[in-house]
Amino acid sequence: MGLTERMCSAFCCWRGRCCAEPLPEKAPLVSNNDPYPSYVLGGVMACGDDRNLWNFPGDLSHTETDDDRELHNLLVARNQLHKYTEEWTKINCEICALRQIRKEVKMRWKRILEDLGFQKEVNSLLTVTKLSTISDFQNRQRAQEMLLKLTKETDIFPDEWGLPERYLFVLDRLFDLDAVEDFIKTASKKYPKKQTK
Repeated sequence: MGLTERMCSAFCCWRGRCCAEPLPEKAPLVSNNDPYPSYVLGGVMACGDDRNLWNFPGDLSHTETDDDRELHNLLVARNQLHKYTEEWTKINCEICALRQIRKEVKMRWKRILEDLGFQKEVNSLLTVTKLSTISDFQNRQRAQEMLLKLTKETDIFPDEWGLPERYLFVLDRLFDLDAVEDFIKTASKKYPKKQTK
């Protein structure tokens, strides 16, 4: 059982809400109606929907990484099926599971930031858009090192996940606030790495 299926079982389907009628897509993963994503065509799609940016904020197609591409493909597949069929229900549950994973990761970061006293700033610290920039090259390298450290020392990200680039921007902001070390200490206490046998 993969990560998506576990999340679907744990967070979505047991509540009975996930596999029911989904709410209309407020912000489709790819906002234009082009049936051929950029990774197939090799081109670049113009998409200004910042709300969908997850792994690589510079990826305007939102299909650059495996989980982004997987979510995009699931949304396309679900939209081509008749509602309430067994296959539609299964795909809808997988979509909910992927979104729940992303939401849980963001909530973990939010809890840590709030514990550090950033209650009022937490939303602005976690907001990443295609216009977000990292202050300088040295900060980018340090942020990458700290992101890897978080992965090795904490369970802030699921084991089977790649590292979302969006959190490099958050760490860059924390460098400016001189709060990265405190963030890592708090993350290590709050989400310690589980030892595998």
